[in-house]
Amino acid sequence: MASFGVSAEAAKFVKQALSEEDVPEKLALWIEVVGSDGMSYSYDVFFQDFGLRSPDDLVAEEGGIRVVIPAESVQTLAGATLDLGDDGDLTIANPNVPERAEDLPDFGPEALASEIARKVGGVLDHEVNPSIAAHGGYAELVGVVESKAYVLMGGGCQGCGLAAVTLSQGIATAIQEAVPEITQVVDVTNHAAGNNPYYQPAKK
Repeated sequence: MASFGVSAEAAKFVKQALSEEDVPEKLALWIEVVGSDGMSYSYDVFFQDFGLRSPDDLVAEEGGIRVVIPAESVQTLAGATLDLGDDGDLTIANPNVPERAEDLPDFGPEALASEIARKVGGVLDHEVNPSIAAHGGYAELVGVVESKAYVLMGGGCQGCGLAAVTLSQGIATAIQEAVPEITQVVDVTNHAAGNNPYYQPAKK
């Protein structure tokens, strides 16, 4: 897979910020996807102890700094680059974009009627929804096409800043563990239309 890059200007900026921390030698810059507005991803960028990384996280070391991409964000940040914008703030140039409604396949009757679709629907009904209902949210299967399950998130999950984490760490994991035929879970929600998210996007 494509790696994550860091420009020289961004590395210099991060090194300066690191120098102002108490124990800079123990820290790394963590970058994770925390949601999307339907057109692009939103991110959380912060310093954290390098020792807290997991074996599945991606580590990029460029320009004398260490960047950690949590495992659940590796795919959506593949080929991206951390850079410094014209305003002097860090920016992320990411070639990946959330799947748009116009890019979705045509869902025929079999998309919900197949045995695999029924299994996925059962996982959502019995495992996923009871858990996220506490946040006022729910997940609904739109259909299964080939090996992809397309899921719509509603209620408190629509517009939620942590929707991408909920999808990757909760919903996708539950579905793929129970139905190994599913290779990818796609969120087709228009999160930009969410009016009252349970969480707000994290700001560091």
